[in-house]
Amino acid sequence: MKITLHSDNQTAVTSVPNTFIDEYMTEANGEFVKVYLYLLRLMNTPDATFSISSIADRFEHTEKDIRRALAYWERMQLLRLEYDDTQNLVGVCMLDSAVQRAEETVPVPASVPDAAPLPLSPAPVMPAVAPKRSYSADDIYRFQQDEAVVELLFITERYLKRPLTPTDTNTILYIYDGLGFSAELIEYLVEYCVSRGHTSIRYIEKVAIAWAESHVTSVEEAKQASGSHSRSVTAVMKEFGISGRNLVPAETSFLEKWKSEYGSSDELIAEACRRTMQALHQPNFAYADSILSGWSKKQVRSARDLAALDAEHQSQKRSRTPGGRNAAGDNPAGGASNRNRFNNFSQRSYDYDELEQILLTTSAK
Repeated sequence: MKITLHSDNQTAVTSVPNTFIDEYMTEANGEFVKVYLYLLRLMNTPDATFSISSIADRFEHTEKDIRRALAYWERMQLLRLEYDDTQNLVGVCMLDSAVQRAEETVPVPASVPDAAPLPLSPAPVMPAVAPKRSYSADDIYRFQQDEAVVELLFITERYLKRPLTPTDTNTILYIYDGLGFSAELIEYLVEYCVSRGHTSIRYIEKVAIAWAESHVTSVEEAKQASGSHSRSVTAVMKEFGISGRNLVPAETSFLEKWKSEYGSSDELIAEACRRTMQALHQPNFAYADSILSGWSKKQVRSARDLAALDAEHQSQKRSRTPGGRNAAGDNPAGGASNRNRFNNFSQRSYDYDELEQILLTTSAK
């Protein structure tokens, strides 16, 4: 199906804003960046149409990889996906206005007219996360009358080891004013992200939003949340044999999905990673995601649940196999050869067409 490509910017020049490189590209999967840049290039063609399959062929990806990349940039608000009444993708609108807004400089005036002061004390965290806003020069000036804000911005600069850009300042003020974080909690937030090798303000903002959605309101609660997350990260890195680097955002997003959406325990996450290595002999977060998705749909919440599910599938396989014997190596997720503390049974609860596509591509992580 042909998909129309258009933009909210009528400029007929292929340009990549600096903010995309500084703030968006550094945190994105490299394959996602290729897709986005290719879309920018397509905007200069007379007939700006494309298909999912054509891009997949060009980059030797699966169509699912391309759809995943498009969905990622839509979440980043750099494009908008348009669907028809039957939910077929028919258009992509490039929203570079989001990048342009981030690049706008906001000068701080020497003086401002008299006006009612902004509330400078943090508001309590609300159940719904407040949408991000752009603070005006007057807003920033009034915030800077608060010593706590001035000190917070100074400390953030020290942690990031660079002067704050207008985008940085706007984001810190959003976390303080919009999300209701105290200065102490924001300082810990920045320290937490930097200590793990992440100095991008967008990454810091994503962590802040995740904490706000989890109703984290104090440093102690943040430490508990990050401690639980660290245990999960350690388990994944151990089973996947990852060392010498931190998990990249594309990988941590899988982990957050497994914990929040699937409700998977550290035990189950580690087991899914172990079975992935046994099947593919290399780390593959998408493959592990398919395993955990299958377990989630089957209401598997513990090692005992998994053992029962494996036993059920083993029994079904025996009833289908002549003589009740099980062919070795029949299960790509571990199978009967998987001698571990959970079970000695074969796991057969996945969509193997989907897993085959994951196995054939090495890109989506």
